[in-house]
Amino acid sequence: MEKALFLLDWLRTGVSWILVQCHQLLSAIGLDPASGWTWALSIVGLVIVIRIVLIPLFVKQIKAQRNMQVIQPQIKEIQKKYSGDRERQSQEMMKLYRETGTNPLSSCLPILLQMPIFFALFSVLQGIATETKEGVFNWDQYDALFQQARDASIFGAPLYGTFLSADEVAVDGFSPVATRVVTFVLIILMVATTYTTQRQLIMKNTASDNPMVRQQKILMYVFPLMFGIFGINFPIGVLIYWFSTNLWSMGQQFYVIRNNPQPNTPAYTAWEGRQKEKGARKAVKRGEAESVEDALKAEEPKQTPRSQPKKKSRSQRKRGPGSQKSDPSV
Repeated sequence: MEKALFLLDWLRTGVSWILVQCHQLLSAIGLDPASGWTWALSIVGLVIVIRIVLIPLFVKQIKAQRNMQVIQPQIKEIQKKYSGDRERQSQEMMKLYRETGTNPLSSCLPILLQMPIFFALFSVLQGIATETKEGVFNWDQYDALFQQARDASIFGAPLYGTFLSADEVAVDGFSPVATRVVTFVLIILMVATTYTTQRQLIMKNTASDNPMVRQQKILMYVFPLMFGIFGINFPIGVLIYWFSTNLWSMGQQFYVIRNNPQPNTPAYTAWEGRQKEKGARKAVKRGEAESVEDALKAEEPKQTPRSQPKKKSRSQRKRGPGSQKSDPSV
C-alpha cells in the first residue's frame, strides 16, 4: 500500500511538473498566464509529452496486433483440437505465444499506462478544488501559480469543476450553469472521440475472421458508455486531457492504418490500391503509359483465353458419336 501511495505521489509530482513547465512556456510566448485557456493548453501539452513518451509502446502494440493476426490460423487449430480440454488449450496457446514472441496484452499497454497518469492529473485538479496542494504545487516557488490555476476558468467554468459539483463552484465566484454546460460539451466530445477511435480500429484495421472482433465491437459501445457515465464526476481539466488524448489516438491510428495496415483487412485492400495507383503514376512519368488508367490495365493479370472445342461439320453431327467413317479400301 505504501509503495502504491509513493508511486501515486511520484506521478502527481511528474504530471504537475510537466503541467507547470508547459504553462510557463506558453506564458513566455505571450499567452496570458492567468487565463484558463493557457492552463487548458498546458493540459494539451501534457498530453503531447505523454503520448510522445508512449510511442515505443504504441509500436509494440502494432507489432503485437500483427503477430496476433498472423497466428490466427494456429489459434483456431488449437481451439478446435482441444475444444473439450480448456486447460490443455490454454497451455498450447501459451506455448504458441512463447514460440512466436507474441504478447496479447501488449495491445493494451498504452491505455493501461495512461490510467495512472489520468488518476494523477485527477488528484492534482481535485487538490486545486479543495485547496490541497499536490505535486510541485507543494513547492514554495509555485504558491502563486497554484492560486492562479485555482482562479483560471473557461467560459466562466473553473478547470477543477465537475458536472455533479457544479453548484459548489459558486462559492469561488464561478457560474454553476457555465460549469455544467462546459462539462456536458466536453463529456459529449470525449464519448464521441472514444467511440470514433474504437470504430476506426475495428472497422478498418481488423480482419473479419479475427475471433476477437465480436468482443471488440461490444467494447466499442461499452467504453464510451462508461466514460459518459463516469464523466459527470471528472473535472474539466481531466475531460480536456481525455479529449485531447483521443484526438492524438485518432490521428496516430489514421497514419498507421493508412500506411501500415494489417493484412486481410479493408485498410490493407485500400493500401494495395493506392500502391498500384502510385506505381501507375510513376509509369506515366517514365513514359511507359499514356495515362494512369492504361498503366493500371497493363498491371492487371492477363487472362488466358479458354480453348473452345472445334465445331463439328453437319455430316459429323448427323453420323453421331458412334458412327465410324467408312474405309474406302475395304
